[in-house]
Amino acid sequence: MKPLTIFLNLFLPPISVFRKRGIHNDLAINIILTILFFFPGVLHAFYITSKRNQIL
Repeated sequence: MKPLTIFLNLFLPPISVFRKRGIHNDLAINIILTILFFFPGVLHAFYITSKRNQIL
């Protein structure tokens, strides 16, 4: 994982998910998790950005 991705995952999780997946359900989920509780948003961002490119 690149240092920029790790930085964004820690401090701006929705931006990191947007860079990986674009406008998708994962972005909406991450925004909600980040607004309600910051730490689950960070974990979700690490999960999304660490997955391989999969067709969902």
